Amino acid sequence: MTENPAEVVEETGHPPRPASKHWRRFAVVSVVLGLLFGVPWWTLVVAAAWPAPVFIAGTLAFAVALVALPLLMFTGHGKHRDVPAAIGDVLLGVIWVVFVWSLLGNIARLVLIGLGIDDPLRSRLIAAAVLVVSTVLLAWGHYEAMRIPRVRRVPVRMSRLGPGLDGLRVAIITDTHYGPINRARWSAAMVGRVNELDADIVCHVGDIADGTVEMRREQAAPLAAITAATRAYVTGNHEYFSEAQEWLDHLDSIGWSSLHNRHVTVERGGDRLIVAGIDDATAAGSGVSGHGQDLAAALAGAEDGAPILLLAHQPKQIRHAVAAGVDLQISGHTHGGQIWPFNFLVRLEQPVVQGLSSHGERTQLYTSRGTGYWGPPFRIFAPSEITLLTLSTA
Repeated sequence: MTENPAEVVEETGHPPRPASKHWRRFAVVSVVLGLLFGVPWWTLVVAAAWPAPVFIAGTLAFAVALVALPLLMFTGHGKHRDVPAAIGDVLLGVIWVVFVWSLLGNIARLVLIGLGIDDPLRSRLIAAAVLVVSTVLLAWGHYEAMRIPRVRRVPVRMSRLGPGLDGLRVAIITDTHYGPINRARWSAAMVGRVNELDADIVCHVGDIADGTVEMRREQAAPLAAITAATRAYVTGNHEYFSEAQEWLDHLDSIGWSSLHNRHVTVERGGDRLIVAGIDDATAAGSGVSGHGQDLAAALAGAEDGAPILLLAHQPKQIRHAVAAGVDLQISGHTHGGQIWPFNFLVRLEQPVVQGLSSHGERTQLYTSRGTGYWGPPFRIFAPSEITLLTLSTA
């Protein structure tokens, strides 16, 4: 295996934001919180016309939760305190699910009106249905988030792949998001499942953790036990919230190739595959000196005509891959939406939410739904995955 040199970087601070931007952000957050809590409150408490004690208790519960969520997020994620962050994440997931199903419940109200069911029975039936469906989905979604991911096996044909590389196996993990809930045991079991695949290449395509190396070292430690001959890592957007370069250095220290705008070459049977990696799309604006996606630098010195496998955290980075004639880009970032129907919002920003897709004349893109989860410990209609790509000649 051969490689080209990495750059040395240092971190600088962010420029201060104008006061007007803070007020705009405050206004947007206030409106979002008002809708997130207001719609379920009206659906579950107000419209159902419950007796006064139920109305008062329900209103107080929503009021406390409305105040608690931003406080927990600020004192948790803002101050790097795990307990309030974990509680805030759970509350965020719960209110999102209840909000979504409250909206759907109010659409169903039209059906009940058509059936001649009057209030308050109509509204109480809707409130009960929203509570039952939300509770079931949250319980199932938590199980889905915390289990060891299933293996998703995907064949990929690459026209420029040499016969010596036919059948090469590439395992993908991404978006592990080691965070406030300690998942060291989960991490070890996940690594064990990856090793069972006996892949030639294992890739981690970013968002390794929410927190610094020091905070998440225990959870990330099992990654050192990955047994593949080639282990490659690129940064995601979350690394640029906390020590991107330190995570690159840490992965190097445990035997991975941190592909900070560079490449390695994998050879088998006399044929070569370029495995390149670029920084996340947010890197240039992060304030971390020397970081920013640079595909030209990543491919500098690569063998002409050799097929290129590119690691890039976000699917939208595919346009650079197409322009450079990359054969296959591997990405994560989307989580497949993580909690339905967030996948529709993700699609507004990204060209693909999950799976294998074609772009341009040559380039293919595989987008993983992610191996872990971000924030709320729930996955609803967006299961996690460890992906095994088997490359073959056309």
